[in-house]
Order: sequence, then structure tokens, then C-alpha cells
Amino acid sequence: MQTKELFLKLLSYNSITPNDAGAFEFIQKYMDKFIYKRVDVNETKNLLLYKKFGDGEHLCFAGHIDVVPPGAGWDSDPFEPVLKDGYIYARGTQDMKSGVCAFLQACKDAQKFNGTLSIVLTSDEEGDGLNGTIEVLKQMKNENFLPDFAIVAEPTSERIFGDAIKIGRRGSINGIIELFGKQGHAAYPEKSINPINLIAPLLDKLAGHNFDSGDENFAPSQLVITDIRSGMEVTNVTPSTLKLMFNVRNSTKTSKEDIEKYIKKLFENLDFKLTLFQGAKPFVTQRDSKIVNVLKNSTKEVTGNEPKLTTSGGTSDARLFAQYGVKSVELGVINDRIHALNERCKLQEVEDLKKIFDKVIEKF
Repeated sequence: MQTKELFLKLLSYNSITPNDAGAFEFIQKYMDKFIYKRVDVNETKNLLLYKKFGDGEHLCFAGHIDVVPPGAGWDSDPFEPVLKDGYIYARGTQDMKSGVCAFLQACKDAQKFNGTLSIVLTSDEEGDGLNGTIEVLKQMKNENFLPDFAIVAEPTSERIFGDAIKIGRRGSINGIIELFGKQGHAAYPEKSINPINLIAPLLDKLAGHNFDSGDENFAPSQLVITDIRSGMEVTNVTPSTLKLMFNVRNSTKTSKEDIEKYIKKLFENLDFKLTLFQGAKPFVTQRDSKIVNVLKNSTKEVTGNEPKLTTSGGTSDARLFAQYGVKSVELGVINDRIHALNERCKLQEVEDLKKIFDKVIEKF
């Protein structure tokens, strides 16, 4: 079985989060030269594969087999891959069975390596992810088996394949501000405390506020208001409460504590409640590190492109490796149709991604 056949096989599994739909059983058999361990937790299936070639460094490839629900309106069955005009159409083509296919085939074909190759796969990255990759890493740490480097094959390319490598990710902090007033009749505003009036002069200090100026790796950590609601949708009653929700994609320069301090100072004379939740912490792998240089050079050799090094976008499981001190990077196919109807990927991209991973393995 070659890259194309493997890709089509993986796409045929109806692996909607957190179900692997039997894909891991197939992968275990396909990677028959690798030792495997299952780290299943509740409904989440996790698979660790590894092979020791020598006593050198430990390189791990990571990804997820699960996909988001396809939704209605596809031109073809989302779990019966269709090859048309050089593209393969199916749910998960870009996000991220392309990446899984590429590193599985590269690892299977590897003949010589100075250290250990491993693969971490989960069936719950698109969901809560609470029992996914993090549980495999916990076990690897307990067994003193954490990798030195990790490549997560999420779809990182933007306009052309190989134009972007992610060397880190911003963190994500979600916030809720509840502002309390006193309900009253709109005709007698002096008898009420309208929280909309209270927050109005503060909005320009919230919306779009930058907590830092960014740096070569990160954009500024900006507060983005995502929802404001208050009142009972009537015209003659002023509300008693207002709820504002926001998100900050933070760099390593801004912490949850910085955000809390700023908002508490801004609202210090008002009756309010602030709730903050850090969904992900920021991380960055240094630009001159071995894994960045090897992946960048391998990408350029295969594609002819000089990939930019970026930390843009949302979160991924690379952040979990970083929490354990593993130098982590990401490279994958173009991401223009991830989670969309008629998701598709060029077969050539998958084959080229496999070639890049071949070269990375050769260079280590």
C-alpha cells in the first residue's frame, strides 16, 4: 500500500469525534514493525506507536484521526473519498488525515534513524480533548519516554503548499464580565442603575485593547469582544444586569493575571464579577532550533518554497507537547477548506508532505 491507497483508506473511516471508527485497529496492523500501546480513556481512543533504531534523539509525529461532523450539502458522500481533477474530496482530507497519512507512510518506510521514532494519535482533538493526547504524554512522562522533538501535521499551509511552518501558538483566554445595576422604568432613569450606561464609556478601553505590542513571533495580545447582552428585549424597562464575553489570544508577553489586573482596575468603582479561563497557554520553539531548521530546509528542498515561520491561528495539540518541554513544530497541507463543506486536498500535497517527512527522518 502506497501513500494514495493509505490516504483513501483513512478517509473511509467515519471517525467523527470521539470515535476512531476502527481506524486504530487498521493502523496498528499497518505499522506492524512498530510497538504499539493503547491509552484509551472513556470514549476517547489513543494510540502510541514507536520503534527504536538507535540510541540517539527521539522524534515524535503527532495528529488526530477524528474529524468534525460533515454537515448537510456535500456534493458526494463525505466518507466515500472521490478523486476529481487532482483533488480528493472527503471529510478530513485537510484536517488532518492528510498529515496522518504522510507521517505514517514516512515512518513505515524509514530504514535508518539514529534514535527513536514515535507516533501519537488521538480520536478526540476536535472535541474537548480532555482525554486525548495529554493522556498519552502523561504516560510517556511516567515511563521516561518523552520525545525530544515533535512534529504535529496539522494543515498549516495558507496559499500554496509549504508556505508556512508553525513554530508556536498563541494562548487563548476566555473572559466573562457580569455588570450589575438596578432594573427600572425607562421613563424614570434616575430611579434605576442602567448597566448599559455604566459600560458605555468603558467599551473603547476594552474593545481592541492590546495588552502588549507583540514581537517577531507573536502579534499583539488583543481583547476581542465576542458577545454583549442585556435587558428583556422591551423598550420600557432598563436592565439590571449586563454580560460581556471576550477572548484574548495571548502571546508569551501577556498572562491571565495581566488581563485580570487591567479589568479590575477599569471596573474598580462598579459592581461586577469577572470570570477568566485559560484554555491554552502560548508557546514558541526557537527559530534556530534543530527541529525548525531541519523541517524548514526539508520543505524548501521538496517544494522550492521558503516557508515563513508563524504562530498564527488557533490552538492545536502541539501546545500539549510544549507543556512537557518538547520542542514542537507544525507542518501540513493547505487549510482553505478545513471544517467546510466539500473539504478537499490535492493528492500531490499529501505525497509531497510524505517526502518532506522522509527528508526530516533522513537528516536527524
